[in-house]
Amino acid sequence: MKVLINVDVDHLEQATRFYAGAFGLTVGRRLGVDAVEMLGGSAPIYLLAKAADSQACGSPPLRRNYARHWTPVHLDFVVEEIEPAVRQAVDAGAQLESAISTHPWGRLALMADPFGHGFCLVQFLAGGYEEIAQGEGTTQHTP
Repeated sequence: MKVLINVDVDHLEQATRFYAGAFGLTVGRRLGVDAVEMLGGSAPIYLLAKAADSQACGSPPLRRNYARHWTPVHLDFVVEEIEPAVRQAVDAGAQLESAISTHPWGRLALMADPFGHGFCLVQFLAGGYEEIAQGEGTTQHTP
């Protein structure tokens, strides 16, 4: 299975500049006038122009809002060194929402892009998530 990442934005050119400047992504191709493919990560990110206050979904009827909002799905960008990555993202227009925190698996910066979407910068330390994994390998679930 291939995963595609789509991010709705209300200003496509501003978003293209932000994602290039904050994360070093490059434009792969433009898909008409309303979409840009950004490359350079482990999966392409598609920036999709969607006007503020346009219909987001029908049930329940929701409108797009690009003020800071929370969603249970967000992007994590894994970086080698978190401090310079935070500075680069902030310089491009991101907001650092809390101080960088350190955990057994690594360091984390909670951030938001200029379009209200939350994202995290993650710097793995030592064994990364393996430091907190329960047991060895993967668990098979049987019905």
